[in-house]
Amino acid sequence: MEDSQMTISIGDTAKELGVSVKTVRRWADSGKLRFERSPSGHRRFYLADIKRITPRDFNQLEDRVTINYARVSSSDQKEELTRQIQVLEAFSGANGWQFETISDLGSGLNYNKKGLQKLLKRIMQGDVGRLVLTHKDRLLRFGSELVFAMCEEYETEVVIINKSTRHLRK
Repeated sequence: MEDSQMTISIGDTAKELGVSVKTVRRWADSGKLRFERSPSGHRRFYLADIKRITPRDFNQLEDRVTINYARVSSSDQKEELTRQIQVLEAFSGANGWQFETISDLGSGLNYNKKGLQKLLKRIMQGDVGRLVLTHKDRLLRFGSELVFAMCEEYETEVVIINKSTRHLRK
């Protein structure tokens, strides 16, 4: 049998991918993994498809999180931070996205803010499917394009609310 047509059981698929049978079932049910049914009704997965999946693909198979990021420069702007968070959460909620919110208090020139570091780490781990900002400069005053390039590399959509268009950086 040609390798591209060879199929394997759900258990073998789970072993190949290093995930549980339940996870394989969920991915199959959502259309993320192609399968066919055997005459006895069991799922059979195409070995060639399974062999092509890379660790980075796992993050695309799982639902990745939307992160809302808010930042203000100083403690006297806490009301503005609260307003940003409310806008971000209302926007993400209205779009039906499951989200987390990360906020920072610190200069847009400071790259060592806890929230920013957490955000960058999550993006590089492939956990973030979407980054939502109220304005481009809320991320960083200078250097946001570098973060956007990182988002492109890790296939993270960037949504800037004050622009009327969303764009996938891919």
